[in-house]
Amino acid sequence: MTVIKGLYAVSPEAEDSEQLLAKVSRVLDNGVAILQYRNKSANTVRRLRQASLLASLCKSRRVLFLINDDVTLARAVEADGVHLGKTDGSVADARAILGKNAIIGVSCYNDIALAEQAARDGASYIAFGAVYPSRTKPNAVAAPLSLFAEAKRLGLPSVAIGGITPDNAAEVVAAGASAIAVIGGLFDAPDPAAAARQMAALFD
Repeated sequence: MTVIKGLYAVSPEAEDSEQLLAKVSRVLDNGVAILQYRNKSANTVRRLRQASLLASLCKSRRVLFLINDDVTLARAVEADGVHLGKTDGSVADARAILGKNAIIGVSCYNDIALAEQAARDGASYIAFGAVYPSRTKPNAVAAPLSLFAEAKRLGLPSVAIGGITPDNAAEVVAAGASAIAVIGGLFDAPDPAAAARQMAALFD
């Protein structure tokens, strides 16, 4: 069984594929356990190229690679799995396309009932957030850290997302999160590699 634990990097939006690859490469070498490719662009050619490049990079670094929202893209680049939001289809449909061993993560926002449903549906992990105000999703609902202790009974890894930085990550891990998903707190840090090392060390 694949372990969902540690620093979970979420790629920043980027038009320049080579620049994106360079940014991600720097943090992957510094403790990232999981990378999610997140790009909301309608440019399917660019998204396929970027996802393919990142899939190869993650394979060479032995880092799990997931795709945000897009099951078809995940299959095309042979990603390890997909992360689903509320409107991205069912766990069952994603697993039928990606296979029984695929990692299927589900956004549960601030709702333990959604997490309970995801567990019944066979999700690989559940995600709660935003645990802190997020620049990436400023209108995201606030998810209390108490959710992570409450979710332990479900027997699934839980991922925290939203506003996590090297300054507050320890609090999230102490609350019981199995992994911390980070975008700005990693890629916008003055030294992304150092930020990655600091947050990854919380799981040692």
